[in-house]
Amino acid sequence: MKSTKVSDTYSLKTELVLPNDTNNLGNLMGGKLLHWMDIISAISAQRASRRTVVTVAVDFVEFKAAIPLGAVVILEARVTRTFHTSLEVRIDVAFESLNTGERKESNVAYYTFVAVDQSGRPIPVTPIDPETEEEKQWYEEALYRREMRLVLAGRLKPQDANYIKKILGTS
Repeated sequence: MKSTKVSDTYSLKTELVLPNDTNNLGNLMGGKLLHWMDIISAISAQRASRRTVVTVAVDFVEFKAAIPLGAVVILEARVTRTFHTSLEVRIDVAFESLNTGERKESNVAYYTFVAVDQSGRPIPVTPIDPETEEEKQWYEEALYRREMRLVLAGRLKPQDANYIKKILGTS
């Protein structure tokens, strides 16, 4: 099966934070941001799989800074790794002040998708081929995050989480 380059899965989305997008503190609502993140990460996953994908997990969402009214939100997504039928996507979120041009990091998150056929059954995905050192690091770290998701979901016993044991030095 032919592989897909991580760079081929890159997706970019920008949004302007409008009054209807904010909470009573004047900052972007977290749910609105998660919605935008789901859209951009699904596009990235579909670029990798060339299939319909469904969101199966959202994890490791880290909110570093509130995004104020009037800011431009920049979302960048790319597939970090594919497994048999699933794909992990990393989303980096920054925001920019149109008045000053200053840009700040806001969020990092990982979304997991499963590719499905027309009946909604999982189907195999194309392998991902990391090229840069950063992509190779994300690729390796994806095994840890996958095992954590499976352990927390009760689908993998902690004693069978080989990559986690390797990182912890207990294997």
